[in-house]
Amino acid sequence: MEILHAAGEAFFLIFNLHTLPFLFLGVIMGLCLGILPGIGGVAGTALLLPFTYNMDAPTAIALLLGLGATTTTADPISAIVLGAPGHAASAATTLDGYPMTRRGEAGRALGASYMSALIGGLFGAAIMAALLPVVRPFILFVGSPELLALAVFGISMVSVLSGNTPLRGLTCACFGMMLAMIGSDPQTGTLRWTMGQLYLWEGLPLVPLTLGIYALPELCDLLVARTTIVTENKHVDTRTGLMQGVRDCFHNWFLVLRCSALGSFMGMIPGIGAAVIDWLSYGHALRTEKGAQQTFGTGDVRGVIAAESATNSREGGALVPTVVFGVPSSAGMAILLGAFLVHGLVPGPDMVTKNLSITYSMVWSIAIANILGSGLCFLLSGQFAKLATLRYTLILPVVLCLVYIGAFEGKREWGDLYALLFFGILGWAFKHFRWPRPPLVLGFILGSVLERYMFISIQRYGASWLTRPVVIVMFSLAALSLFRPLLQDVRSHGGLKGMLSDFGRPRFSWSNLFPAFLLVLFAVMLSEAGEWNPLARIIPVIVGTGAIVFCSLALINEVFKRGGVKQESLDEQARAQVQRKMHMDIKSNVGHLPVKTLLTRGAMFFGWMVFFLGSMALIGLIPTVPLFIILFMRMEGHEPWRIVLPMAIIMCGFIYVLFDQLLAIPWPPSVLGDFLPALKGVVPSV
Repeated sequence: MEILHAAGEAFFLIFNLHTLPFLFLGVIMGLCLGILPGIGGVAGTALLLPFTYNMDAPTAIALLLGLGATTTTADPISAIVLGAPGHAASAATTLDGYPMTRRGEAGRALGASYMSALIGGLFGAAIMAALLPVVRPFILFVGSPELLALAVFGISMVSVLSGNTPLRGLTCACFGMMLAMIGSDPQTGTLRWTMGQLYLWEGLPLVPLTLGIYALPELCDLLVARTTIVTENKHVDTRTGLMQGVRDCFHNWFLVLRCSALGSFMGMIPGIGAAVIDWLSYGHALRTEKGAQQTFGTGDVRGVIAAESATNSREGGALVPTVVFGVPSSAGMAILLGAFLVHGLVPGPDMVTKNLSITYSMVWSIAIANILGSGLCFLLSGQFAKLATLRYTLILPVVLCLVYIGAFEGKREWGDLYALLFFGILGWAFKHFRWPRPPLVLGFILGSVLERYMFISIQRYGASWLTRPVVIVMFSLAALSLFRPLLQDVRSHGGLKGMLSDFGRPRFSWSNLFPAFLLVLFAVMLSEAGEWNPLARIIPVIVGTGAIVFCSLALINEVFKRGGVKQESLDEQARAQVQRKMHMDIKSNVGHLPVKTLLTRGAMFFGWMVFFLGSMALIGLIPTVPLFIILFMRMEGHEPWRIVLPMAIIMCGFIYVLFDQLLAIPWPPSVLGDFLPALKGVVPSV
């Protein structure tokens, strides 16, 4: 009865003319930040925090949660429509959402993402309401060994995120983990793979890597194809498509509930961010849904549903440890914890006793924010979907400007932009050589987590942590997940002897150059690691050795393996043919072009990026935006001045007002800013 009474009080705390408008304002801001690539809810929450000091506690929390709960609702818009995930949390959505857009099903993909996000958000709020009084002993049970086991299990997901190329997937996962270990070693302070660059001392930020690996390759292919995103002769049906997406969610209701539950419970665990939950949920659906291994990655709406329902349900789960223990599970929750303290709310027993009504006002805030956010997205999604029908010369310059600004949010240094360019080229190579990108991103996200919790577990528990029940279960599931593709391959060939007989005389091609390049890179990185402190090099050497082994096996497999097994039945041949076509990544739509054309246009795209960087270094970012838009639209598409000039002016004004004046982003220094300090408000100076 006490809980029901508190929930009723909380309802009236939120539903009043003073608090509800602020909740709505937070929702609007969350949706806007979600659409913009790379900015994220953390920056918005930090921006709003000072404005909440003079508010009462329920209003302040409603404003902040309204923003935080809806950022991920709008996040998939750019991922689905443009193939450019706004943030790491929507990277898995891109795998199926973007191919649906290219088929003319953008409305359906958006409808499915909004509805699954709504259900997931409501589910997360309900889980929070139900578990707050009883969750304390369960969260206290989770220690560093359990977190390590979860990280290992997450890494094992590469086997299902690699399609029919598990060796390539394992190589990419190891590469991602090695990238995550760049910087100062937390145990000894040893600088690892920093190449003498101060920028790398604190490690690579996630945002430039994600935008480079996923956004830039799709934008590059858009220029290479020189067409619209939607395949020619395909009509984007936003009205019936939206409702079809909603029906898809209800048709797959059990998948929505499973992934929502997964997102809620994983969200309670500190350190397991939305980007990890996104991939774990996608991998779960890939394994459990009928026929998913043949259709995921090619435009299966269930992939969109699985990723989005888990991502949005996370917010409710993440609030539980923040409220009950004062342990924030993410950067956004850490800022929210600061708001609690500012308003005299001390996390702990008081939040589920004396301040229970305020605690349940958070539940209502999350639920209402998700309803408002999804409703607004449904109203506006028709316009978002139509972006996919625009010419590439109208889309590319605008999106590239936003991608640059989003990448700069990593550390707000020039290194962010260089990292964006490097990973953009690397991601384009991964895509066209058909090396899966999801394992690389997952390995990067979980690599530092795995190393940190392994050292803590060993130092605190010795070897006894290996006998903990959760650790044993998670390690067993991870081993099963990793070795399952090998066992399936052996079984399909009638045993190990039959599999080995599938190899013949070597067949070399230009595509073998890419794994050879990776092998050289891994060897150089491993040789440098040999000079580090023994404690600092243990994990990097293990991971680097694994990368070399897996990459070597992948190269040997490519060079020596024949086309197939002759002694297969017709059924087995059909299954093998399907498996050979599987590739858990976004398929390129420019593969039909001659290699010379592909390379020439790709070089043009990255040439435009280098021009953007050079112009920024000379005259600053804001003056570069209109210059870049005008030159690109006029030289690439010969667009008329009546379109070019208004677009350049509007985009420049938008960036100046939002990012310069409201978010107060310190822009990179420029040469012109050094010579003319009076212009530093527009042209940044050191």
